[in-house]
Amino acid sequence: MALHKLGQDPESPDGKSPTVYIDDETDHYILQGWKVTDAARLGQMDIPEHETVIEFPRRMMQFFPEVRGGSGADA
Repeated sequence: MALHKLGQDPESPDGKSPTVYIDDETDHYILQGWKVTDAARLGQMDIPEHETVIEFPRRMMQFFPEVRGGSGADA
């Protein structure tokens, strides 16, 4: 498995998050973002024990190849 960084939040004050990756083996996106801890928001979702929820800004959609008109890590 190799993760390929597709893009990082240009507005992140420390340049470390959020980030979009693609896994070239599974063809799945891996998203790094802010952990959602607000009980009211989490209470509106049905989150299985083996999953987690992150907050991810809309401006980061630009890094998904489908949005840019490409595919996979080559976009």
